[in-house]
Amino acid sequence: MSESRPGPLLARPAHAPPAAAAPGRLCPAVMDLSGPGIPLPGPRMPNRPVELYLAEVGRQDHLALRRARELLDADERARAAAFHRPRDRDAYVVAHAALRGALSRLLGVPADALPLVREPCAGCGGPHGRPALRARGVHFSLSHSGDLVMVALAPTPVGVDVEGLATARAVLGAQSALHAAEADELARLPAHERPAAFTRTWVRKEAYLKGLGTGLVRDPALDYVGTGPLPAAPAPEWTLRDVLVPAGYAAAVALRTG
Repeated sequence: MSESRPGPLLARPAHAPPAAAAPGRLCPAVMDLSGPGIPLPGPRMPNRPVELYLAEVGRQDHLALRRARELLDADERARAAAFHRPRDRDAYVVAHAALRGALSRLLGVPADALPLVREPCAGCGGPHGRPALRARGVHFSLSHSGDLVMVALAPTPVGVDVEGLATARAVLGAQSALHAAEADELARLPAHERPAAFTRTWVRKEAYLKGLGTGLVRDPALDYVGTGPLPAAPAPEWTLRDVLVPAGYAAAVALRTG
């Protein structure tokens, strides 16, 4: 890919919620994957405390998906082609194009020339862990679920997670993943409120574990993040915030601040 295709445009400020946003929630910027190529800015450091970007898979037309595929490297294109369901393939393409586009504009390098490496696996130590940058002082996290993709960029370790609303059956089957206090809180809620409360609890846990770099290798029941409207910090040096996303989803970001 040539340097004339730097990646998607980035819309409104990522960390400034609109007046209508729920208190305490961060508002992501919307990524435009169909926009024309523009000169690469940067390099620069991520804005503090965190930059958040959102892309919706279902809103991407044929042109946007084609441009998104052009941002991927050869390995990512091969992985995308291996998906049998077009929806899964599109979600993978949009997710990795969104990440590469955001990093490209941050670092000022073409999306397919990013200095990405693989960290050791948190479970086995093998060379297939989460992707990371060789560039110092830049941390990122990627999550996608259903129709939504979220990217977080920060100057310190960061984790982001987005999930579709859990079903009542899923809530019952995942009690062992909750801290004892969280399970207690959930049990005291009316049945119709439990799926939303569980989902916001789960995305907080996943965001934190991604930020730590362990993923689900670490037992999610060890850490208390709360089921209520505002998250609880799982450790003194970490901050958790919920993220404003479309109805039917929940999202959270965890940032190392100490």
